[in-house]
Amino acid sequence: MSNSLHCSPNQHRFHIWAIASFCLVALLAGCGGSVTISSNPPSSPTPTPAKMPTSQHVVLVMEENQSYSSVAGNKSSWPHLNALIKTGALANNYFADAHPSIPNYFMLTTGQPLTFVDSSTKVWNVDNLARRMLAAKMSFKVYAEGIKQGYLGGNTGLYVIRHNPFAMLSDVANNAQVANQVIQPFSQFTTDAANKTLPAFSFVVPDLNDNAHNGTPQAADNWLQSNVIGPLAANPAFQSGGDGVLIILFDESVNTDITNVGGHIACVFSGPIVKSGYTQTSKNLYQHQNMLRTIMEVLNLTNPPGAAAPVVDMSEFFNLK
Repeated sequence: MSNSLHCSPNQHRFHIWAIASFCLVALLAGCGGSVTISSNPPSSPTPTPAKMPTSQHVVLVMEENQSYSSVAGNKSSWPHLNALIKTGALANNYFADAHPSIPNYFMLTTGQPLTFVDSSTKVWNVDNLARRMLAAKMSFKVYAEGIKQGYLGGNTGLYVIRHNPFAMLSDVANNAQVANQVIQPFSQFTTDAANKTLPAFSFVVPDLNDNAHNGTPQAADNWLQSNVIGPLAANPAFQSGGDGVLIILFDESVNTDITNVGGHIACVFSGPIVKSGYTQTSKNLYQHQNMLRTIMEVLNLTNPPGAAAPVVDMSEFFNLK
């Protein structure tokens, strides 16, 4: 049979469209009307890009000085965190910005490293996450072990100020009223989680024994389960239909790991708006400035400061709208 008699599906659809158009022209002409017919079939509308979901219950817990390989997949040392990874989302190409700790904490909150001196207690007047949340009248709290409400002093016991960058940002440190609202003892987290009164953003600072800095990974993992993962599981914001986001993040890798300066670290997301059982598929290299941008987008805050402005967000770990 001649190929000239064969029509592809697309050709067949075009012929039907052309015949219908011809009939319409003839009908309108017979009625004294006129019509202009495009020579091309109508195009499909451009789909609206998916957007990052927003949340009013973001909880960021900081852990210390562990390499990615010693955390992800290490179920003997981090059984509860790895259980969270299984049901949540894992970034496998995330690197700290520096060694030691303090520049990483400032990158997470200001988009700048600011200082590389871990013992520094300088108060910085720079654009930062706290300033943006205060301007937006958005609730946020720092829940830190080992201190009292509103504490703005230096190291005390197992609490170190370098793990609490908000206490060194002028918007908090130079305003006792704001500090009293924002800086809370960790016991208040337990109360707020149980009473369903968590703020839009919670920054959780375990002490040196409970963040794997001085204590063992097993101790840090048990603390995490008992004090954060377990209580949040009972909170409606972190149940099906809620908007809760739990982020477990390490500030830096072990000192010997200087890949991308600060080393390879684990970053874990969990919650109803997070992809379930997802491990990073993109080739994106993520760092703390990407996390700052992501947190601001989830909180519906615009124009992230410093190095967070030009980088990509971490939307691949979320159920986009």
